[in-house]
Amino acid sequence: MEIHFKGAEVSCSVKYFLFGFNIIFWVSSEHFGVLSNMASITDLGGFDPVWLFIVVGGVMFILGFAGCIGALRENTLLLKFFSVFLGLIFFLELTAGILAFVFKDWIKDQLNFFINNNVKAYRDDIDLQNLIDFTQEYWSCCGAHGPNDWNLNIYFNCTEFNPSRERCGVPFSCCVKDPAEDVLNTQCGYDVRLQGELDQQKYIYTKGCVGQFERWLQDNLIIVAGIFVGIALLQIFGICLAQNLVSDVKAVKANW
Repeated sequence: MEIHFKGAEVSCSVKYFLFGFNIIFWVSSEHFGVLSNMASITDLGGFDPVWLFIVVGGVMFILGFAGCIGALRENTLLLKFFSVFLGLIFFLELTAGILAFVFKDWIKDQLNFFINNNVKAYRDDIDLQNLIDFTQEYWSCCGAHGPNDWNLNIYFNCTEFNPSRERCGVPFSCCVKDPAEDVLNTQCGYDVRLQGELDQQKYIYTKGCVGQFERWLQDNLIIVAGIFVGIALLQIFGICLAQNLVSDVKAVKANW
């Protein structure tokens, strides 16, 4: 007569689901691209936000590595490391959300400062140029508060001693797009600020990006909140998966 003992087992579904979950961390860590010099366009006491992106990307890479190897090798130490640090990130995100609500006026001032300094450095850095062009096109805006903010740029300002052909103009990303045009007209903003405000509205966006961003945020508040809640739930789910796998591994070892 044979006697079969059915002991505790490590759930393969949890194991490989956790592995797949951590692949997201690895992929995400590769997408923290950096701008060449963000310290010059932010008012953070000389702190360069690029370092923040590098640190966040590095932490996500390490967490992804710990979670993947921990899940495949059933290593409880790596799984606990992953679980604890994912919980810490969740706590920091929650804290950041509360601080963002409390200091929303400071964040608005930072946004103003960022856009205005980006305007000044528009021709100095291709990454910054692409960023502000994308912002103005996406939110149908021009400058922080309006087209005249482009007076801050040495190429677009309206001073009589400015020899630039772009004098009293705006970048092409400020222009109202003509659906009939197949080819992008990069000179559409030339001399446009020499016209009256009503005439300008025919050719360029006259609303500032700060106001447009606030309006977009209000219109999409439920979607934005849903995204943040979804990310938080994913993190909690990841912690639960890791803890569940740790419990399974301990149960198996206890039966040895």
